[in-house]
Amino acid sequence: MALALGTAALMLLTMLSVLAMPHLKRSLDLARLRLAERTQHKRSQLVDEYDPGRELRAEQRARALLCSCVNEEDWAMYSELGFLRVWGTLERRPYAYLIYPHKPILAYVPSTNHMLGEYCIEFPDHTRPYGSSRLPDSDDVLAKWMALTADERALIEQANMHLAGRQIRVAKARRDLVRLACWERERTESHRRAPRRAGSVPAL
Repeated sequence: MALALGTAALMLLTMLSVLAMPHLKRSLDLARLRLAERTQHKRSQLVDEYDPGRELRAEQRARALLCSCVNEEDWAMYSELGFLRVWGTLERRPYAYLIYPHKPILAYVPSTNHMLGEYCIEFPDHTRPYGSSRLPDSDDVLAKWMALTADERALIEQANMHLAGRQIRVAKARRDLVRLACWERERTESHRRAPRRAGSVPAL
């Protein structure tokens, strides 16, 4: 008797599962469809909100801010060469830094162009949308320039120091230093050739 009841119950469950299968399949298909529609709606909203000119305008504003903060020579250097030089003040011997956008700060000895090391430090942008952590190029350069000129020692102590060549190729750095020397020489010569205004007094 128990065996018969068990067999009947099993057959009943089998029939119910067979009858419920189409309904369950329709429910799953409907759930997938709704999920796909919500995902597509979110993607379309993100596409509608994204402005492809946002980064260009941000960089233009950053360049204007950098231009207003540094002197004329530094701005010309960055505009024409793509990096800034800052002279070091912690040691007696002359040394300097090259500041690149989104690259380590490179320390070197100007008299020999010997590379002293790379100082890695980041200034993330927490205000940018879409999860971006990168400042515009000129804002990154300005942040490093401000930190280095305001408190060189604090920046050096906070940064991660590596040997030269880790992120900035030594060959590229040497080429940039040659470009910098040529740029300064040409700039000096052009200033010498520039005619003096009437009544001006030559510098002693």
